[in-house]
Amino acid sequence: MQVSRFQQLRANPLFRSFIVFSIFRAFYGVGILAVTYFLSTSAEAPLPVSIGFLLLSMVFSRWLFKQIKGRNNSIDTSESVE
Repeated sequence: MQVSRFQQLRANPLFRSFIVFSIFRAFYGVGILAVTYFLSTSAEAPLPVSIGFLLLSMVFSRWLFKQIKGRNNSIDTSESVE
């Protein structure tokens, strides 16, 4: 049976990483925007608090994604060994 171009693309680790990162950023981004909106409207926090929160969330999201990606890579490696 011939493997389709889409199946080849899905098997590519770079493409899989890109898809996982995109999904992660979509959900994480919505949450961050909701919290930032709350800080700027309901909590009546000054503008530097919202900007600081966005900057910290940017650093935290990179760290969190690396942790998720590292865990996913270790699972993939253990599955390929078996």
